[in-house]
Amino acid sequence: MLMTKERRPAIRTLRGWAISVLQDAGAIRECEEHGWMQDRADPHARERAFDIVRRDPPPGVSPDEAEAEVRSMLDSIGDTCPEC
Repeated sequence: MLMTKERRPAIRTLRGWAISVLQDAGAIRECEEHGWMQDRADPHARERAFDIVRRDPPPGVSPDEAEAEVRSMLDSIGDTCPEC
């Protein structure tokens, strides 16, 4: 039987890419009930995210621009869900 690996959808915006990097590094998580992003306040996860950003920015984006977008995302995400 042929098995296929589920592919993640292509990320189309810099904001979406930043969210993906932060989630993969464990710096943010999604509220299970409402879907809001929550900052986990984990300094090691944040550092992992910035290491990824500096090492592998998206095509056509400078490492400085990518880092600025990730910082902007972190600044806009709180540590609690507004609806909980």
